[in-house]
Amino acid sequence: MEPVEINAGGWYLRALRADERVDDRPALADGSITDPDHVQRSHAAWKSDEQYTWAVCQPNTGELLAEVLLTPDGEEAVLTGWARDGHDDALESGSAAVTRFAEGALGFTVRR
Repeated sequence: MEPVEINAGGWYLRALRADERVDDRPALADGSITDPDHVQRSHAAWKSDEQYTWAVCQPNTGELLAEVLLTPDGEEAVLTGWARDGHDDALESGSAAVTRFAEGALGFTVRR
């Protein structure tokens, strides 16, 4: 599957990026994710349906505030994530939006 963007009201969820316009790697480092290939692996996981990853972003700037991951496991999917300091609200809202998408559009039962 190709990455799916989600508008979650006060937050915008999109695929991770590391290109000439947006580089999420410095924000990912705040979550102790320092692997330089994390973004590339995230895109590969989308295409192979192994895991779906969203950057939960501030809609005006596109700054990554949290990351939500959905890992399929049969008819279920496991939801995990983390937030940068002070942005637990972004993680909570992003997780709720991904849960609705996973259950409504993909037919998964989501567990945390």
